[in-house]
Amino acid sequence: MKACDRHFELHPDDELYPAQLRDLSDPPRTLFCIGNPEVLSTPSLAVIGSRRATPYGLTVAEMAATVAAESGVTVVSGGAIGCDQAAGNAALEAGGKHVLVFGCGADVIYPKRCAPLVRRALDAGGAVVAIAPWGTDPRPYAFPKRNRIIAALARAVCITEAAIPSGTFSTAEAALSLGHEVLAAPGAILSPESRGTNRLIADGACALVDEESLEVAISRIFGVLRFCRAAPAADNVLCERDAQVMAALTASPLRAEEVASMLGISQLDALTLLSELSGTGRVERLLDGRFAPTKLALRQASTIMHNR
Repeated sequence: MKACDRHFELHPDDELYPAQLRDLSDPPRTLFCIGNPEVLSTPSLAVIGSRRATPYGLTVAEMAATVAAESGVTVVSGGAIGCDQAAGNAALEAGGKHVLVFGCGADVIYPKRCAPLVRRALDAGGAVVAIAPWGTDPRPYAFPKRNRIIAALARAVCITEAAIPSGTFSTAEAALSLGHEVLAAPGAILSPESRGTNRLIADGACALVDEESLEVAISRIFGVLRFCRAAPAADNVLCERDAQVMAALTASPLRAEEVASMLGISQLDALTLLSELSGTGRVERLLDGRFAPTKLALRQASTIMHNR
């Protein structure tokens, strides 16, 4: 092992080389690491998902990472924009540790928006690892190789949202080939953003139907218990009509005209209603014009259901 300014090179005969990587058919001869190499051998859950995540996918990623961190399990991700970064930040907010696996050199920040997460992870005792040499720029062919490392480092892989096709499938396939478990969050069957996770569940992945099922899965896989549980928020009471809209939007983002048709009101009235829900922080408008629950609203709804 060579060390310089928290930069490490780990080889298979090094004591700190993660034992789980030796389960690969061709373990990396050199693992380039920045930060704390000991964290690579801790019980870990990979939390990954779509780069073009919806509020639903981001919320599930944050929930999964929070439960893992509060159970003493390290969270592993690829650091990508979307679900990966949401998971990493949530794990750190919950006082956990985070490991980022890059498809470039460990000292090359990609994507650039990952820089704050990298700094937070390192400051909290986490690590950044790569199999590409120092200074290597990102290349498309490197990411499937990166995904194998994510799958090998983690005892289980949680996929929070994925379309078809999706790069997350290579991580799921690598995990299954190693005998590691794949967890997936189901979504609306008409939502393109959830086609991948729904397909994984149909093929045998463990379905995460709520926060409690995630706690149970983590307890079963890692033999640990979560040490805390959030209290329900006090200001989540909605009238029947608003609750109906929120339930529909949670199932799948909708356009104003679809909400109008569902409620039997004019499109103008539907826009007014959606604007009111936006004003209270419950609804946001997506780039394609559809409306969806905000991450806050989704987390609050999950907390209420979890504590009933």
